[in-house]
Amino acid sequence: MDPFFHAQNQEYRSPLGAVAAGTPVYFRMDLPKDGSYRQPRLIVCLADHWDSPQVLDMRMICAMAQENRFEAVFTPKEPALLFYSFSCTQNGAEVGLFSDEDGYAVRQGDRWWQLTVYDPAYQTPAFIQGGLYYQIFPDRFCRSGQPKKDVPQDRVMHESFSGLPQFRPDAQGKIWNNDYFGGDLAGITEKIPYLQSLGVTCLYLNPIFEAHSNHRYNTADYRKIDPLLGTEEDFRTLCDTAHQAGIFVILDGVFSHTGSDSVYFNKEGRYGSGGAFRDPQSPYRSWYQFQQYPQQYQSWWGIDTLPNVREEEPSYLEFICGENGVLAYWMGLGADGFRLDVADELPDLFLDAVRRRLKACGDKLLIGEVWEDASNKVAYSQRRRYLLGAQLDGVMDYPLGNAILSFVRNGSGEALARTIWMLLEHYPPQTVAVLMNALSTHDIPRAMTALAGESYQNQDREWQMARHFLSPEAYALGKRRLKLASLLQYFLPGVPCLYYGDEAGMTGYRDPFNRCPYPWGQEDQELLDWFRQIGALRRQYAPVLAQGRYQPVQWEQDLFSFFRRSDGGTLFVAVNRGEHAAQLLLPEEAQPLLGRLDAGMLPAGEGIVAVVG
Repeated sequence: MDPFFHAQNQEYRSPLGAVAAGTPVYFRMDLPKDGSYRQPRLIVCLADHWDSPQVLDMRMICAMAQENRFEAVFTPKEPALLFYSFSCTQNGAEVGLFSDEDGYAVRQGDRWWQLTVYDPAYQTPAFIQGGLYYQIFPDRFCRSGQPKKDVPQDRVMHESFSGLPQFRPDAQGKIWNNDYFGGDLAGITEKIPYLQSLGVTCLYLNPIFEAHSNHRYNTADYRKIDPLLGTEEDFRTLCDTAHQAGIFVILDGVFSHTGSDSVYFNKEGRYGSGGAFRDPQSPYRSWYQFQQYPQQYQSWWGIDTLPNVREEEPSYLEFICGENGVLAYWMGLGADGFRLDVADELPDLFLDAVRRRLKACGDKLLIGEVWEDASNKVAYSQRRRYLLGAQLDGVMDYPLGNAILSFVRNGSGEALARTIWMLLEHYPPQTVAVLMNALSTHDIPRAMTALAGESYQNQDREWQMARHFLSPEAYALGKRRLKLASLLQYFLPGVPCLYYGDEAGMTGYRDPFNRCPYPWGQEDQELLDWFRQIGALRRQYAPVLAQGRYQPVQWEQDLFSFFRRSDGGTLFVAVNRGEHAAQLLLPEEAQPLLGRLDAGMLPAGEGIVAVVG
């Protein structure tokens, strides 16, 4: 018999998960009574400081039939990312005890358990907790038809609000991303009642600032709405209308780089003789790093149309984060927060300043684009501290979205359960409450295609275009799977983010095929009704979902079930992605479901949400 510890069992670690600084954390371990194991110790290290551990002796607190239980109490003093392991002696020899992938103690390996310690004052906005994000790619959601002023002449307009975006390079091999369908802010405002019908409580808009591409991630002017989208007054109207409907609005902040075709850099000369590229005395010259002025400069991922900015340069920091800076300007017009593009490429000094400015403007939301576990991320050889209380409120939760898609398409509830536990173990509860849980975004394939399409790995755009529309059989399969995936997405911890058009049955691989116009009047009505139904359930049980505890019940190859519990009630959720009916293990409180489910059998390809307390 070996020593026993499990990080996800409150009997052995209390409290579970991330903790506020100053919280006593109790660690307990069972050692066999045969005497071969002695002197258990808890070893705690600050991240990346493995050569200076803190060692605490564990004392025996309980004698049981076969084991003795030992305990150590550790109280972290300040916010930090910590890791811990155990050691003891076996027959006089030192033995290290580390974590397996499920949090159990093992004698092999070198995986340490993680302890995230956050600022006790850390809070995240209540307005999104228990709610529903809705992501909009502005050029492709809805076209109001209102006339626009000062639209640059080099933009290519699609005649109708339908079809595929341009995706082939020109004769020189250049992809310009300069074709537009004409979606605008007024069109979004028109659809606020539609968004209400889905249960949306927060809009996340991809970039809306002036830029010379349809994706607008190459900002040209941070203080101006792109002319094809409308005016500042249109933005104010959108925010006012959304707020009256109980919907908040957050914007995409692209602050790691600008466009080369911008008022700040002005390589193409659109903005006269100024700009860092054309004028060595430009006030923006210090924002950029030139190796050889002006032709050689640092750019984002080597793309010369996206020159990097020096975020810590005082004038840029003040321009974005100052009292009268860009962030304050748009929040003054009605924005409720920002999603930060490529947050792992923004330095700590800049992220700290962004948070201070947002919180100085009220209960504003700050979400970061981080693709991995954001609690322990190392970016550019630097350990990040996004979630310790002084930077982000939350992140785009790609690990959970990927795990849901993988379970529904391929099976393995064990892998999904492991991902959920990892997030709950590593992320502060304040963070979990605002996580942006997406199955689709503008950067990844549409969920329907991810669930039922062919693998697109190493395939070019011609291949993706040819398979943009699924066969009738694949579409039917994708729709069934999307219902199951969205049920998990809507009721697991965090806040679901619905990417515009997924509810209508849109398909597509990666950029630009995942960015097609919303098919107004041609929606899949069955799917749309489904999303309205689960959106209504989220609204009805928002208090349970905002802070409710997660308790898994079953995690098998094809079956996954769990409780969400709070003082306001208990929900039971189960999904059977398999081809055969599956027997649910129903705890006593869920026994009334037996009649509804034919003796507790959940039919193949179906899910259930039930109130059990």
